[in-house]
Amino acid sequence: MNNKVIFLDVDGTLCNDEGFVPESAKEAVRSARKNGHKVYLCTGRSKAEIYDFIMEIGFDGVIGAGGGYLQIEDNMVYHKRVSHSNVRHLVDFFNKHNVNFYIESNGGLYASENLIPQLERCIYGDIDNDIEARERKEKNPHHFIEGLITGEDLYRDDVNKACFLEPDGITFEEIKKEFENEFEVYRCTVEAFGENSGELGVPGIHKATAIDILLKCINARIEDTIALGDGMNDAEMLKFCNVGIAMGNAKEGLKKIADEITDTHDEGGIYRSFIKHGLI
Repeated sequence: MNNKVIFLDVDGTLCNDEGFVPESAKEAVRSARKNGHKVYLCTGRSKAEIYDFIMEIGFDGVIGAGGGYLQIEDNMVYHKRVSHSNVRHLVDFFNKHNVNFYIESNGGLYASENLIPQLERCIYGDIDNDIEARERKEKNPHHFIEGLITGEDLYRDDVNKACFLEPDGITFEEIKKEFENEFEVYRCTVEAFGENSGELGVPGIHKATAIDILLKCINARIEDTIALGDGMNDAEMLKFCNVGIAMGNAKEGLKKIADEITDTHDEGGIYRSFIKHGLI
């Protein structure tokens, strides 16, 4: 059997709903690499959000920002950024319509003025009126919130993409219509952010774009690729790779286009798929 090239989404695939990596997934990745296979992260997250506890598992590289940048081992192969004029447009529009959002760059995640209170409600619950919600915040502060940078200028020139939480007073469809000529606009894959939350990325860029470039860089065949994901931003990746696997917790739309459906993240879906395909 030829050595395989595996691409793993992070949120909802490698990481569970609490943002942590199940032990079975860690073991699967490490064992597959030990057996000579290449394993790459292929995520909507930017570099600043791919925390040490994820990278310490060990990977051969990272496709980040939904295909916006490609890093093979320690080498940055390419990096597409949002234009300054488009950044200005999204910041001004979101501020005007009271949409809470954050800007992603490889150097950090930059929060809008009122993002964190809404984000805390999404993750912990009503911390003002619910004792259990306050205890969750105090005992288990979420690494994502802790890592957000506040009070900085959001008119930046190093932006990979932006994410917005579910807004009041404006719909996802209205936001998509506003930006569809400047960004790739898609629903957010983090369910806690709300059904009408979303992401804005560099136009014409998606995960399969970067996978195609990566395969050429490492002289690998599309026939030897396997991809696992759970959200609709994984659709191009699953269709492009030779075997596209949807997690048991994946969106129904993704399951319909997948070649296979495995178990959920917490049920050992990655581990079971790796065994099935002879990777471990």
